[in-house]
Amino acid sequence: MRKFYIFIAFLFFSIATISLYNLIFLKKSYYEELYQDKTSVYVSSLSRPRGRILDINGNILVDNIGVKAIVYRKVNNISVKEEISVAYKLAEMLEISESTSLNDLKKFFLIKNQDIGNNLITEEEKDLFNHRKLNSNDLYLLKLDRVTDEMLSSFDDIDKKAAYIYSLMNKGYYYDAKVIKLDVTEREYASVLEEKIKGITNEMYFKRDYPYGKTLKSIFGGVGQIPKNLESYYLGLGYKLDDIVGVSFLELQYEEYLKGEKDTYLVNNDGTLTLVSEGKRGNDLVLSIDINMQLGIEEIVKEQIKSGKTLNNTEYYNGSYVLVGDPNNGTIKALVGLKYLDDDVFKNVESDVINSSFTVGSIVKGASMAMGYQNNLIEVGKNVLDKCVKLYLVPEKCSYKKLGMVDDITALKTSSNYYQFMLAMKLAGVEYSYNMKMEVTNREFDIYRKVFGEFGLGVKTGIDLPNEQTGIKGTTIAADLLLNFAIGQYDTYTPVSLLQYINTIANNGSRYKLSLMNKIIDNNGNVLVNYEKEELNKFELSDEYFERIKTGFYQVVNLGTGYGYVNPEFKALGKTGTSETIYDSDMDGIGDVKTINNTFAMFAPIDNPKYSMVVISPNVSHYNGKTDYFAYINRFISKSVSYYIFNNY
Repeated sequence: MRKFYIFIAFLFFSIATISLYNLIFLKKSYYEELYQDKTSVYVSSLSRPRGRILDINGNILVDNIGVKAIVYRKVNNISVKEEISVAYKLAEMLEISESTSLNDLKKFFLIKNQDIGNNLITEEEKDLFNHRKLNSNDLYLLKLDRVTDEMLSSFDDIDKKAAYIYSLMNKGYYYDAKVIKLDVTEREYASVLEEKIKGITNEMYFKRDYPYGKTLKSIFGGVGQIPKNLESYYLGLGYKLDDIVGVSFLELQYEEYLKGEKDTYLVNNDGTLTLVSEGKRGNDLVLSIDINMQLGIEEIVKEQIKSGKTLNNTEYYNGSYVLVGDPNNGTIKALVGLKYLDDDVFKNVESDVINSSFTVGSIVKGASMAMGYQNNLIEVGKNVLDKCVKLYLVPEKCSYKKLGMVDDITALKTSSNYYQFMLAMKLAGVEYSYNMKMEVTNREFDIYRKVFGEFGLGVKTGIDLPNEQTGIKGTTIAADLLLNFAIGQYDTYTPVSLLQYINTIANNGSRYKLSLMNKIIDNNGNVLVNYEKEELNKFELSDEYFERIKTGFYQVVNLGTGYGYVNPEFKALGKTGTSETIYDSDMDGIGDVKTINNTFAMFAPIDNPKYSMVVISPNVSHYNGKTDYFAYINRFISKSVSYYIFNNY
């Protein structure tokens, strides 16, 4: 038995010896690396280039440019005294125009003058602190409050600059990169680099560059620091609070692809950095936009706006919108929004196409007719006499002129309001008589809005831009307002919704999501994501009825109210719209002038649509002057733009 215990002890000792040898000699490097990995501090580079934004032909629309930056990262065990010394060294070397806040100036004073600060606390307050009636933060706040202007007057310009730099050095999390100055001069960059200041590095910071200036810039969106309300979201995705992210429009929408990967550095004991892994530029976003088409249309619209401003009754007209799309898949080829400021000065307002909405008038009558067909309210081919409608206590409502006999097709061609009024009355289950009282409910409005929504009107189009608006829905239920709704004179609609509407007609009721994205590619040109059209809904209506709507739209452009908007050789179909609105002429938030909006939507050619187009010109005329002259600016824009795109692309 004794021999057995001796054997067990020997076996245990042997195993322990082998394990210890293995630990000390064979796996020494492994455990050293593991220890170093657990105890070392790693930091990321200030930034890496985001992915570029390109047009359909590979032209760079949004790029990156590197600017030199002076950056501070805290070094292990660095003292406050050493940090103050760093701040003063940089204050002597850098030109800084920013000034520190009064609060930061007071903090810096207390850090430099601790004895004075301690004397700002009374004996009674010290006693309260000793008895835990006040805490250290309470005492600090009392000190801050008692630092006087006279005390701060001892600070000269260098002191104030050092105070500002010191506040930057201690902003944010401990190991965050603190940017002291961006866009430093070559002299500043070289002098700081040569000085080898503790914790200070010279790095490149990448910011966005726009080769085409302001064109589409509002659609590209902005980049910046993570918004406060999204900090938790981004931290959960592995971001750091000092990361630069997309904050609006396309930059925000495609952040997950556009973001770059930062370099990773090991922080050495002396504060210098050793590159551990190199980052990379973000993926590129390729748009469906053709920048050459975009610029060409912009020039046309600018010229037509300037020309239009010379016409009568255009005092309140200040710009137009043009959208060109591919009706077959919902992609957008050009997106123009321009506001006239003065002389040859224009403001790009492309983002208004999802943010601003307008009363659009008779352009919606394709959807109104679809409602009539779907609810069996239309007797195909039957002629009725166009005339005015008079409801009780409501002024007469008429077409823009007497149109004679109209059927479902010629009602579109000539833009008969009376025909649409009759459909609305049939939907409400009433038969018209002069000066009649007419009751309507939410039901009639809901039916109209459901149909309109399935064409893209009054709903989100799904366009790949965050925070898309849907226009304003009227809330009052009244008979005359139902008639107004049927002719586009009640709810308001965005320019992008009109593009989706005309696309849906081109596709016999298939409503495709709108998109600005063509594909996403990596740094080597490999395709990561390809755009695929997405059907949002299918409006249930037989092709026979869609063909009648299209026939009416063809007659609009070639024989009716849209004649002259598109050259007949392009075989276009479309619809015009004219609507009344209230304009705020003195910008006091209250509309005071009744003006006229003009709209047009089309696609062409009829047999195999290549392009769809929407043109909107708000406030082209008004009722505030001595004449009722109407400037056909929208027609001039449409004709010039359609001629340009069909002959050049």
